[in-house]
Amino acid sequence: MRRLLLIPLLALAAGCAHASGLFGAGVYAGAGLMRANVNNLFGTGFDVHNTSFKALAGVRLSLLGAEVDYYHLGSESRSIGTLGTADANAQAFAAYVVGYLPIPLPLIDIYGKLGLDRWQMSGNSASPSLFRFSDSGTQLAWGVGAQAHFGHLMGRLEYEHLNIAHTNGAHVVSLDVIFNIL
Repeated sequence: MRRLLLIPLLALAAGCAHASGLFGAGVYAGAGLMRANVNNLFGTGFDVHNTSFKALAGVRLSLLGAEVDYYHLGSESRSIGTLGTADANAQAFAAYVVGYLPIPLPLIDIYGKLGLDRWQMSGNSASPSLFRFSDSGTQLAWGVGAQAHFGHLMGRLEYEHLNIAHTNGAHVVSLDVIFNIL
């Protein structure tokens, strides 16, 4: 499924690289520190709240672009009394179309993004082994943010919402550092 999500991004990247002389396309890559909240796993009230990392890459062609993100949404362990401990972890990969607002600030961009996320969750109880689960899926994802340009470097603050089945979704706030390659 990841390969299927990469095909539109690679096609757009090739088109942008070809048109970069005419339209000022940008290719970028970066990483971020994020706070992720995945709430109410399988309706149990079990939550994953972590500070973790993300990686991203994208292309921009004027007011439209494409981006792929990887999220390590985190892991959580909880004591369940005399039954031992329960563990859960989650991660996601997303592909977005990004739209930039045409505002008259030369160093600031405001943007929104819409796409698909491919998520994976797993968990178990330690001893005794009462349960084990592993689930994955592909659903709608969206985000909004602002970024500031400093030469080839960009700083970005964004909020993203990843729909994940059997939860209240993943709410991600991140602070990213991005290097503009082209």
